[in-house]
Amino acid sequence: MPRPFVAYLRVYQPLTAFSDEFAARLRRGLSEHPLTRAGIGERERELWLRSQLAVPRRLLPGEFSDGRPNPNAPQDVLVLDPTEVTDLDRGTGFGTEGAEVAELAPLVCPLDMRPRSAAALVGFLSGAPTPLSSAAVDASSDVVRSRASSVMAQLPSGAVHSVSSTYTVPLPWFALVEQEERYVRLAPREDPARAVRWTVTMESARSRVARAGKVAGEAIGENGPARILNDTDRWLRHFDEDSVLELDYGGLVQLMDDDQILADTSADDVQRIVDALERGDGDEVGERYERLRDFWGDLAMFERAN
Repeated sequence: MPRPFVAYLRVYQPLTAFSDEFAARLRRGLSEHPLTRAGIGERERELWLRSQLAVPRRLLPGEFSDGRPNPNAPQDVLVLDPTEVTDLDRGTGFGTEGAEVAELAPLVCPLDMRPRSAAALVGFLSGAPTPLSSAAVDASSDVVRSRASSVMAQLPSGAVHSVSSTYTVPLPWFALVEQEERYVRLAPREDPARAVRWTVTMESARSRVARAGKVAGEAIGENGPARILNDTDRWLRHFDEDSVLELDYGGLVQLMDDDQILADTSADDVQRIVDALERGDGDEVGERYERLRDFWGDLAMFERAN
């Protein structure tokens, strides 16, 4: 079975950014439930299926049937070696003055499965036809929204540490990274080692998304890409300044052949669109956007065929 076709935008924080109690839980998670990037999609699928097949059924993973959090639920967490951060060798340091890379290890990204599932369920109920939502969820929309609000309020950082997208990467995400910072590992499509990702400092990510949001808002209005960029900016500000941002193609690399991966210039195209919007060059904006639309449109056909 292929890995889920999901891409991720993740934040890794230093363990020191969490309370002592939560940091201890994260350390236990690292020792008891080690995860790899390639295994995340399958782990999320497993936890969701377990919650739905349980008797009695759980509305969300990691809780009892009455909605109380299960203290014995696994604390899944990804760990990042700070030496993987691709923009450090370009003179960009971590936010804390004088911080050394070694002092920040390890950087961790909690899976946040329960709150992310709650948010996804609210989104599903908002867009699904009533017969489908009634068959899929045995709770009213009011109950789901109330539960989701309660779960989100319990997050240690006030926000989930990752957001995801199926079958595509939202183009505004590329405003946070530079093309030359990309990590590529070619391997057979079914090989978990096959990967495309960017891993950059929070300082770089915040600076880039703030600029892109400002330029887009002034050039094309506050809706559409500008709204996504500004929402992303607000999301990033929930986290410690010594955090690291990662854009990971995840399971999407199974849909691309090697030539497509090597020819992918999405990060450069989006950065050049921002530059072109700033100087009012509509021709380049149109040319770059058409290239992006063609590339990601080909992948979107897989979702329509699924």
